[in-house]
Parts: sequence; structure tokens; C-alpha cells
Amino acid sequence: MVAAVRVHKHGGPEVLTYEDVQVPAPGPGQARVKNHACGLNYIDTYFRSGLYPAAGGLPFVSGNEGAGEVVAVGPGVTDVKVGDRVGYTSALGSYAAERIMPADRLVKLPDNISYQQAAGMMLKGMTVEYLLHRTFKVQKGMNVLIHAAAGGIGLIACQWANYLGANVIGTVSSQSKADLAKANGCHHAIVGYEDFPAKVKEITDGKLCEVVYDGVGKATFPASLDCIKPLGLFASFGNASGSIEAFNINILQTKGSLFCTRPTLNTYAAKREDLLSIANNLFSVVGSGKVKIPVNQTYALKDVRKAHEDLEARKTTGSTVLVP
Repeated sequence: MVAAVRVHKHGGPEVLTYEDVQVPAPGPGQARVKNHACGLNYIDTYFRSGLYPAAGGLPFVSGNEGAGEVVAVGPGVTDVKVGDRVGYTSALGSYAAERIMPADRLVKLPDNISYQQAAGMMLKGMTVEYLLHRTFKVQKGMNVLIHAAAGGIGLIACQWANYLGANVIGTVSSQSKADLAKANGCHHAIVGYEDFPAKVKEITDGKLCEVVYDGVGKATFPASLDCIKPLGLFASFGNASGSIEAFNINILQTKGSLFCTRPTLNTYAAKREDLLSIANNLFSVVGSGKVKIPVNQTYALKDVRKAHEDLEARKTTGSTVLVP
């Protein structure tokens, strides 16, 4: 038996139950991983609340990201071996001391990436990689708007977009978060979400942005569309303030023949070769020091309810990890 956090019914942080669970021996194509750190992500609250359904139904072990050591492998496994340091993401069940994983979804960690760094960046950092390189290829001189610029994804995205040579504009909820975003590559930090399109227009001298990356959702839509130049892209990858409701697609025409997408890491990294490509690009830019992974909060796994409360109250910045 190992410690884990399970959800038996949907709801707020109070439904997160710290308990012992049985972890079986790995089967064909599987590996058993001893987690050294588990990542905390806003998507975890979606599964907890029921906004996103867990594939196996209730109850389920929460969490979508982690890093640790392979302690056993099942028949036919060639991608990893016992003793390998690995990270993983988009695999529900990470809030546990040990877990079973499909071996082909594990990524070996370079020696210069710590377990806590990996747990704080596998989901967030790989999300930023596909957003900036695959969903829309950010290039030097482009205007880029990143909502929630001081959050876990936001701080990584600001640094990376800055490294690519973009003019980085971010929105944040407080002046302290504005200062944090600016310290991490954001050139213009807008405090508050009431009139951000007007401020974006002013910052860009009316040119607007080639792309808007939005993990906020309901509170920033459709205003985000007013920040995009004709033929630009709106990339909605999260909904921290609530889901964007159905909208008349003709609005994209009236705003300038805009493109709109709702991408997910699961789709971009569905093939192992793409998973490794995304991860290795992330490891490379972090290893070079061009992008740093700020793990600003650490909680014991047993204190997971407090971690979720702080996350939803916007008390956290950067990455947060849980330690079993």
C-alpha cells in the first residue's frame, strides 16, 4: 500500500482524500514509478470538480504530472529500465507515492533536470512548447498576448516567447504579479482584465497581436479577439475562470478573418516521437538557462487540499509541486 490522493465524489478541495491504495505489479508495456515530486496544475481542479470526466469514472487518483524513478517494468518494456529517472504528464493518477504508467509515455530526464523541476514543468513546459512552436510559430518581432502571465504556464511562456524575440504582453491580476511577469520576460504587464484590449492597442500602436494565448477562458472572451490583428490566431488552452460558452462563428469574420483553436497536449504528443521531440526541446531550452522553471510553492502530498485552495484563490505563482 502507498499513499495517494483520491476523489470519490466531485466537488471542491474538500473531496480530495489522502489515503492508502494498492499499486499492482506492472503488466505488459507498463512501468512502476516511485514519484519524487508531483506537479500541481489547474487542470487538476477540472477533474476534481467534474468539469473534465475521469476516463475510469469515480473514484480516481488525482494529478496529471510527476517525476520519479522507475522501480519495476513489465514484460516487453524497452523504452525505460529500472533506475531510470523519468518525468511524465497528461496521465491522471500522479498524486501518489508510487504508480503504474504506460512505459511509452515516460520521458527520461537529463542529469541537469531535478525531480522537482521536472514535476513543475512537464505539463506546463510541454504545453508552452507546442503552443509557441506548433499551434502558432512565434517569431522575432511578433506581438504576443499571454493571459495569466504570472501563472505556471504564463511565466514559462513569457520567458520562452521573449527568447524567441517576440514583444511579450501579459495580463495579470495584481501589481505584484505584474512585477513577477516582467522579471520573467514579459515586456508589458497589464493589471486587470476590464479594459485590456484598449491597452493592447496602445502598447502595439494599433497593430494588435499575431496571437493570443488564453488559459483564463470565460473572463477574457470575447474581448481577446479585439487584441488580434486580421488573420491572427486565438489559442484557447484553458478555462481558469470558467468555460467559454458556444459562440457565433461569424464573429471571427467580423474581427478580421481570425483563426481559433482549442489545442491539447494529449493531441500534440499522442505519438511517442512527438512526445520526445516536445520534451527534448523543453529540456534543451531549460538546460541552456534561457528558460527557468520557478518552483515557487512546495506542499506535502497530505496537504493537497490547501494546495488546491491556494491555487484557486490565485495565491500561487509559477510552478507548485507536491512531495509524497
